[in-house]
Amino acid sequence: MTQLWPAPTASGPVRATVTVPGSKSITNRALVLAALADGPSTLRAPLRSRDTELMAASLRALGVSVQVDPTGDWLVTPAPLRGPAEIDCGLAGTVMRFVPPLAALADGRVDFDGDPRARERPLDAVLDALRALGADIDGTALPFRIRGAGKLAGGRVTIDASASSQFVSGLLLSAARFEQGVTVVHEGEPVPSLPHIEMTVAMLRDAGVVVEDDEPDTWRVEPGPIRALDLEIEPDLSNATPFLAAAAVTGGEVTIPGWPARTTQAGDAIRDILTEMGAEVRREPTGLTVTGPGVLRAVDIDLHDVGELTPTVTALAAFADGPSRLRGVAHLRGHETDRLAALQRELNGLGGAVEQTDDGLIIRPRPLTGGEWHSYADHRMATAGAILGLRVPEVAVEDIATTSKTIPDFPGMWAAMLEQA
Repeated sequence: MTQLWPAPTASGPVRATVTVPGSKSITNRALVLAALADGPSTLRAPLRSRDTELMAASLRALGVSVQVDPTGDWLVTPAPLRGPAEIDCGLAGTVMRFVPPLAALADGRVDFDGDPRARERPLDAVLDALRALGADIDGTALPFRIRGAGKLAGGRVTIDASASSQFVSGLLLSAARFEQGVTVVHEGEPVPSLPHIEMTVAMLRDAGVVVEDDEPDTWRVEPGPIRALDLEIEPDLSNATPFLAAAAVTGGEVTIPGWPARTTQAGDAIRDILTEMGAEVRREPTGLTVTGPGVLRAVDIDLHDVGELTPTVTALAAFADGPSRLRGVAHLRGHETDRLAALQRELNGLGGAVEQTDDGLIIRPRPLTGGEWHSYADHRMATAGAILGLRVPEVAVEDIATTSKTIPDFPGMWAAMLEQA
């Protein structure tokens, strides 16, 4: 039986400075680029969590050297990619969608599998695209096998990426090593989380890769070298949002040091969301500070591009001054769990009133009571339960350890934040 974590209740306004580890999205993209680069790379202050360790292990299985130096930086030395290899994706979408294009460049068999829930997550778009580009693949979901020939023709491919922007990013990251590069054309409902594709494009360009994205829903990567990286990883802004939410729901003040002045991270959108909900948000050279309002304002907001913030915003909306509507996030039904169903079930289980719509949620604030909050092996569900527990006594979060997917010690960081108050 999974142990329950008693979510701490704040005794008053939370006032703290919280240093957040590096960005998962940047770390895992950088690892893939470094594996294909034309020389050794250094990734400074990378995130060390389950998802990034799985990515590093995947590269090692394919023959790449990924070493940790005494400071915790990662030193990545490319080598010819080869099989046989076994890739454990865990529940990491970046591993199951970014590594297959890399494995298609390997010489030999590469087998992929992951956690039970990972076998339910959609992968056909990226695997079918790789087949169309010349890869030999058995299967359309985990587990599957790629028989690499040491090269991939590449070319033009049309996909439906409406379930995940990672389908596009995964193809783009390795495309400079395809013989013809790649042109990815999306056809279907709008691609969710477009800032993540913009991050991929920016990182490719920073590594000297030629990328054209001036035509809507079309991305072209030219074949060519990838420069070695010497990269300082930004703090993970999405992982910072539960701590900023702690200030918002308790009327306190939380500072996140090192918040970048310019970033491609989707989590940066929390600044505007918290402002709309009535919080004071200040970005200074030392970091970002959020001061919570007396009462949070309800919102009607489209989170299509920043769906990962939905659990945090749902928890905030549970304490707002009226009903909130979150739109544009139907794709969350295919994440680590069906996040919309999970948020509805769990918040209603504490006495809330949450209704699913075709593309989101309506949250009507109600007095909440304590109870068990299930995480569904979803790190963002677990952190949403922690936010609620700040205001609602006796919330018990099931499987808080699932937060290690992207935050190495969330319970310790949460406790340290409250000790500063």
